[in-house]
Amino acid sequence: MKKEGKFKKFWDKFWFIVWKDNSFKGWLISIIFLFIIIKFVFFPLLELSTGTKLPLVIVESCSMHHQGHLISNFDNWWGKHETKYFKYQITKENFKEFSMKKGFSKGDILFIVGVKPKKIKQGNIIIFEANYKNPIIHRVISINQEKGKYIFSTLGDNNSGQLMIEEEISEEQIIGKAVFNIAPYFGWIKLYLFEFQKPESERGFCEEN
Repeated sequence: MKKEGKFKKFWDKFWFIVWKDNSFKGWLISIIFLFIIIKFVFFPLLELSTGTKLPLVIVESCSMHHQGHLISNFDNWWGKHETKYFKYQITKENFKEFSMKKGFSKGDILFIVGVKPKKIKQGNIIIFEANYKNPIIHRVISINQEKGKYIFSTLGDNNSGQLMIEEEISEEQIIGKAVFNIAPYFGWIKLYLFEFQKPESERGFCEEN
């Protein structure tokens, strides 16, 4: 009983400091506590449940931006970009069936899940390693097989053409697939802290190319 009593006393005191103490000390302990819970409990559980090491991703570039973003007009966007999809035999009707057909923008937070290579379809949005500082997240435009292995090719919705590094993406490079835009713009809370480190041409909000 003594041990139980001591534990209850400790718990009551801890609970008060974390959630009810309005002093600077209480505020600081609350921040540290939440950081520990998020980093060492929430994210590990999220990684385990989604099957990927990056279940949440902040978009850091404008390569998938559509003019108007959340209220973008798909027909207008397609009229400006359709020619780059001709060589991949992707029609307007095809694109309308793709996931996240209106793209996403810098500062959005995307929910990512692990995916088997054979489950990836044309039009899916994948995140992959490309020997860059950060992984790239673009739309799959073609899929091939070589010696039993899948090879993917991607293109950014807002890019005029492919990057060399996305012409042939191996299975081993795949980190996951974007499922939906969980928090549009909320990633700017973090991005603002690092904008000054980027080249001037890459700073600020997005515009359609």
